[in-house]
Amino acid sequence: MRPEANIFLGGIIFIPLGITYGFLTQFKEWVGFPAFLLLGAMSLMVGIFLRKTGKSMGPRPEDRSGGEIAERSGVYGTFAPASWWPLVLGIGTAVAFLGLAVGLWVLFIGAGIAIVGVLGWVFEFSAGDWAH
Repeated sequence: MRPEANIFLGGIIFIPLGITYGFLTQFKEWVGFPAFLLLGAMSLMVGIFLRKTGKSMGPRPEDRSGGEIAERSGVYGTFAPASWWPLVLGIGTAVAFLGLAVGLWVLFIGAGIAIVGVLGWVFEFSAGDWAH
């Protein structure tokens, strides 16, 4: 995972770029400055995660020059065959963002729907047909 980690760790350049951008605009433009800082911070978080995961996993077949495709076969994870919770979460967030334009009372309704969607999605394998 070293190449992926290096790509994301290279995004740390956006932090000094954002500070420079802030000085050039006298910190009067409040969209670009935080956006650059957040972009640098998020790429740093992903890069650190990939670096730590790569150290604990060891080299993958695609990281080695002699790696074979057959070495990567097997189970990749557990995935739900069908889930309605992402739709509920999407509706909740859409209603919440609509509340920013219409009124705060709609935002709270959307936030409630979104919380139900997140909880349902997280605990999907805890009950029902696919309970463990």
